[in-house]
Amino acid sequence: MMPHIKLYGAERCHKTQYYKAYFKDLNLNYLLLDVELNSAYAEELRGLYKSRKLNFPTITIGEKKLRNPSDSELDKWIKKQKEKYNET
Repeated sequence: MMPHIKLYGAERCHKTQYYKAYFKDLNLNYLLLDVELNSAYAEELRGLYKSRKLNFPTITIGEKKLRNPSDSELDKWIKKQKEKYNET
């Protein structure tokens, strides 16, 4: 089983919308954390970066953090995680 996927973003952000569609197309469960509507999500995202900036969209899969990844980066990491979790 894959670790939880979190998408830190904002509904108004076109890249956030892109990743939502991307995960839906792959039939992957994810949690959208809208950093503009929820200050706790914004603080959680700030905690991921030393700069404490709201760098969105950011995707986390388990312990892995990806800032605005390309499709190939995301595909590679999703595949790696599926292989890892299928072994256990």
